[in-house]
Formats: sequence, structure tokens, C-alpha cells
Amino acid sequence: MRDKIKMVSTGKTKAGKKTGTFRTTTKNKKKTTEKLALKSYDPRAYNPETGKNGMHVLFEEGKI
Repeated sequence: MRDKIKMVSTGKTKAGKKTGTFRTTTKNKKKTTEKLALKSYDPRAYNPETGKNGMHVLFEEGKI
């Protein structure tokens, strides 16, 4: 059975706070027992190299 999970961004804003961006996906809890972590684009995450918002960051599984 595939359960719906929430993927929460680890990105930070320019002020150093969490962006609050999340995505939803599904996973098979019988086959994948560990927490899921995927790299994806966060449009609100601050990129210090370019000085602009938007970069690829790690999204970790959270509670839905």
C-alpha cells in the first residue's frame, strides 16, 4: 500500500529562517522503511553564490 508523505525543504531564506516549502509524494512503507530524502528545486531558498532566490536543496520526509 502506498501512503502519502510530505517532503519538507531544508532551504533557508536570506534571514536564515526555514522557507516552509513542501511537496507531497507517495511511498511504499513496506519496502522503504527508512526516511526518504530527495534533492529538488526550492524557489524560496536563498543562494549566497548568486545573491538570488531559488536553488536545489534537500527535501526530507516529514509528518503530513
